[in-house]
Amino acid sequence: MVKSAAKKASNLFVWLILGLLFVALAGFGIGSFSGGGSRVGEVGDVEITAEQYARALDQEIRARIAQTGQPVTLATLRAQGIDQAVLSSLVARAALAHEAQGMGLSVGDAEVARQITQIEAFQGLDGAFDRESYEFTLRQSGLDPADFEADVRADTARSLLQLAVVGGLRPDVTLTETLVAYQGETRDFSLLTITEGSLPTGLPAPTDAELEAYYTDNPQRFTRPEARRITYAWVTPSMLMDSVPVDAAALRALYEERANLYRQPERRLLERLVFPDAAAAQAAYDAIIAGDTDFDALVAERGLTLEDVDLGEVARGDLAPEAAEAVFSDTESEIIGPVQSALGPALFRVNAVLDASEVSFEEAEEELRAELASEAARRVIDDLRDPVDDLLAGGATLEELAASTEMVLGQIDYTPVSEAGIAGYDAFREAAQAAQEGDFPELLELSDGGLFAIRLDELVPPTLPPLAEIRDEVAEAWRATALREQLAARGEALVAQLATGLAFEDLGRVETERQVRRQDFIPDAPPTLVAQVYQLAAPGDVVLVPGAEVAIIARLDRINAAARDDASVQILTQIFEQTVAQSIAQDLFEAYGQAVQAEAGIRLDQSMINAVHATFP
Repeated sequence: MVKSAAKKASNLFVWLILGLLFVALAGFGIGSFSGGGSRVGEVGDVEITAEQYARALDQEIRARIAQTGQPVTLATLRAQGIDQAVLSSLVARAALAHEAQGMGLSVGDAEVARQITQIEAFQGLDGAFDRESYEFTLRQSGLDPADFEADVRADTARSLLQLAVVGGLRPDVTLTETLVAYQGETRDFSLLTITEGSLPTGLPAPTDAELEAYYTDNPQRFTRPEARRITYAWVTPSMLMDSVPVDAAALRALYEERANLYRQPERRLLERLVFPDAAAAQAAYDAIIAGDTDFDALVAERGLTLEDVDLGEVARGDLAPEAAEAVFSDTESEIIGPVQSALGPALFRVNAVLDASEVSFEEAEEELRAELASEAARRVIDDLRDPVDDLLAGGATLEELAASTEMVLGQIDYTPVSEAGIAGYDAFREAAQAAQEGDFPELLELSDGGLFAIRLDELVPPTLPPLAEIRDEVAEAWRATALREQLAARGEALVAQLATGLAFEDLGRVETERQVRRQDFIPDAPPTLVAQVYQLAAPGDVVLVPGAEVAIIARLDRINAAARDDASVQILTQIFEQTVAQSIAQDLFEAYGQAVQAEAGIRLDQSMINAVHATFP
């Protein structure tokens, strides 16, 4: 019985050991910790060695690097308090090991051997345990078999203790049922949508006084964020394309090189079904003509799919001569055959006919010229790189750069939301964000092959533009606010009519929603609609849900209890049972671990902890 429990529960700890096993140790000087004095702490009679702590930190660093793809250092972990979490985890493991020892929990050599021999890293090419691979792998990680086997034995004992504490937990039925009833409930409700067209007088245009008041009352809506005033010089291939010469002979050569793209022969979209002999092919064809079967049915009878017989777009030269003549000379039939194909007697189905086409040189010239001009412009820019670098190195300003080269001068008040012109390039945005006043301009590259250099002139503080400059923007914002307010006011008036006895259906066109769950979303409705419907207490209750472009009056029609025999509700029940059980087990085991630690006593050596930290770069 104990052996079976250990088998089920120890896998997690064994794989934890394996995760630690394959961490490279040399890079962090972990091998320098050895001997009985190299310990960072003790819990009861169980030591936490410096080597264990260093490995755990190293594993955490590597896991975060794998997760984020970014460099991670010990300083980063310590700034986030992760080093304390790692040490606390080791303390908890040591406390459980101390408690297991006190209880006499352990496993025999046979169980330890069974677990080790099942680890794939220790197996040879034949899949069997290989002693040499086992010892070599451990040696590469700075471990010896005795230490590793002791770790497996200790972790298995800890797993037995964990099973004893939380293995038999079952969630309270009442709690699970309450959660399922809450989450599995659905509601039926009716909706009356109020739009701008529902307003009796429509939405009037704002007066000058209204715009002035709105502008004054809402300065935060129109204040421009802090900007970085940047002067830049740049050049891109598109700027030079019209000025670089393109050789006429090169245009003609490129056209001829792509003749197969510009001159397309007649093609057909074909499917081909091959038969073992001509008689079988003829019998299949006769059955199709007689209406006894069809092409799709024949394909299925052969155990094939339409993808298996699809030839795609086929030209005459792609088929065997006899098949090509039959397929391309028949302009009427859908089924053609039987004819001899490259694979034997076959029937062809014609799905579409693509007429021959030709794009003349004159028609393709503009496209070809743009391509060659772009390539030529890139070469001009490449030739420009070194002279511009030399000018910048000699102290030339961006204004002088623009005056003496093909580069164009510009200025922008850049903010993180800027997208126009050069701000549409990621390289410029990164450089603009990083620029500091006083930096010397540096030549950088754009994604399309262009070049640019920038200078940060000043930081422009947040500014509220005059109303005259942003009148249209203010008018649009005023209109949005006014529309929301008037839609809500119209909704309140209609709700008031319901209080006088008017029927819900008499207010306007009503739509119904059925079996709506708490997490559902109603398209084109305010996002809080479903949540507010679920706040209604009884059928017949109504709620007004205002929105930016519509307001909705919702009436609760029916509350549907969770259907216990529904498959989705049964799955939900299982999920809640597992979640509640795991949550209770985690809380209980954490409390148990804290009690064990308090009873056993924890002693940490801060100087040794600092020494481990010092071995990390």
